[in-house]
Amino acid sequence: MGVDENFLYLHNQDKARHPLAVSRHALCDLSNVSPVVFLYLLKECYVYGTCKATAKFRVLQQQAYGFLYNDPQPGAAIFVAHCLYVLPIFESHCEGFSHLIISALRHFLKVGNGMNGIYKAKLLAAKLFLAIVDGTLHHEERVLVKILEVFDVSLSNIEKAMYDADEKGHTCQTAKVLVEQYISRLVDSQSYMTAVSLLEHFSIRESGESFLLRMLESKEYRAAEKWATFMGRPILCTLVREYVNRKLQKHAFDVYLAMEAGYMEKVEELCERYSLEGFINVKELEESIPTHRYLQLDELSIKEVVWVDEMNSLLDATCDIEECKVVGVDCEWKPNYEKGSPPNKVSIMQIASDNKVYILDLIKLYGDSPDVLDDCLTRILHSPRVLKLGYNFQCDVKQLALSYGQLQCFKHYDMLLDIQNVFKEPRGGLSGLAKKILGTGLNKTRRNSNWEQRPLTQFQLEYAALDAAVLVHIFRHVRGYTQPTGDEDGHSKIEWKSHIV
Repeated sequence: MGVDENFLYLHNQDKARHPLAVSRHALCDLSNVSPVVFLYLLKECYVYGTCKATAKFRVLQQQAYGFLYNDPQPGAAIFVAHCLYVLPIFESHCEGFSHLIISALRHFLKVGNGMNGIYKAKLLAAKLFLAIVDGTLHHEERVLVKILEVFDVSLSNIEKAMYDADEKGHTCQTAKVLVEQYISRLVDSQSYMTAVSLLEHFSIRESGESFLLRMLESKEYRAAEKWATFMGRPILCTLVREYVNRKLQKHAFDVYLAMEAGYMEKVEELCERYSLEGFINVKELEESIPTHRYLQLDELSIKEVVWVDEMNSLLDATCDIEECKVVGVDCEWKPNYEKGSPPNKVSIMQIASDNKVYILDLIKLYGDSPDVLDDCLTRILHSPRVLKLGYNFQCDVKQLALSYGQLQCFKHYDMLLDIQNVFKEPRGGLSGLAKKILGTGLNKTRRNSNWEQRPLTQFQLEYAALDAAVLVHIFRHVRGYTQPTGDEDGHSKIEWKSHIV
C-alpha cells in the first residue's frame, strides 16, 4: 500500500516494555469494522501509546486518514458521521477524537476523495445537528461547528432531516427558524463565537448593530470582528467607531488594517478627530499615493452577482453564458505558504457578462457531480461563439489542469484572448491596466485570502466579481484605444484579433 512498516510501540500501566506492537497500517486495513470497533482501537492506541499526547494525536490522525483512504463501508463520509453518533459513549475521549476524525475527513475530502454517498452523509450530519440542538446527543460547540463545515450542511439538508424526523415535531417550523432559535440560545449563554460561526455558515444576516454592541459589552472582540467582517462595510465601520469610543485604539487599528485599503478615505478623518497615533503609518502610506479610490462593482453596471454551487443553477448559468458574445473569466484559490507542498485546488471560477457575474464553486460542484460540471464548462470554454477574456490566464489554465485533471473541459480552450498579451509593456498587473484604460485601479488586497472558506465574505465576492467583470469593460475600450508607437503620428490602434487563441 505504499505505507512504511514502522511500528508504534505500546506499554502497559506499569511502564513495562513489551514486544507487542501495532503496525502503522493496522488501522488502515480494517475497512470493514464497525464505527464502535474503530473508535475503540483508536482509544486503545491513544491510551497505551508512549509518546506525548500531541504526537499521539498526530500519528492517529494519519492512521484515521489512511483508514478513510481504504474506503470503509458504506463510504468514508458516512462512516465518519456514524462515528460522531457513537463518540459520546467514549466520554473523556469524545471531544479529542471528534476533532481527530473530522480533521482526517477534511483532509480526505480536500484532495478530491470521498464523494461516494456524500448526500447521505450530509443528511446524517444534519440529523446529528438536530440531535445536538435537541440535547439528545452531546458534542462540544466547536465540534458542532466543525461538523457543519466539513459536511457542508445547508439549511435544505436540515429541512430534509426535520421532515424525516417529523415524529419529533420538527416540521412545525422551518430549518432557518430552528437554527435562529438555537443561535439565540447560544447568545443568551454568551457563546458568541459559536453563534457567529453559525450565522456565517448559514449566511444569516438579520442580526443588527445591537448584536455587535452586546458582544463588545462582553469583551468578545474576536467574535465581534469575525461577525463584522462577514457582515461587511457598515458593521465594520460601526465596530471601529465603537472601538474608538471605548478607547480601544489597538483594536481599531487592527480592524482598519483588516479592511485592507477599502476605507482609506476615512483614516485621515479618524486620525484628526481621535488623535489615533496607531494609524500614523497608514496615514503616511495614504499620503504617499495620489489616490486610494478603487473601482467599485456598481461602476461597471453589474446588476447581479450569482453564487453557483448546485447543478440546477449551474445549468441555468451555462445557458445564459452561451448566449453571450464576450465574457470575462478568472479563478481564485487559497494560497499555500508551506514550502514544498503542492498548491491548493482552484476554489472558484468567475464568469462575467456585460451586467452579470457568475461565481462557480468548483470544489462543491466537482464533488457533487463532476460529469455535469465537465459538460457545462466544456460548452463554455470550448465554444467558438463565445470570446473568453482573461488576464495572465496561462497561470489559471495550469492551475485548473492540476486541480481537475480528470475533466476534459480544462484540456484546451477555444476563442480565448489574454488581455495581458494585447498591451505593450503592461505594468501594475490587471489593476494597473484598469487604471490606464478605465481611469481607476482595482483593490488587490483580497487576492491572498482564504478562498476555500464557505460562505465567502462580501468583500471576497466583490473582489472576485470585479476581476472578471473589469475584463469585459477593458475589452470594450480596446478596439478604440490607441497606444504610443514609433510612427510619425505617434499612436496606433491596438490590434487584438491576432492574440486570440
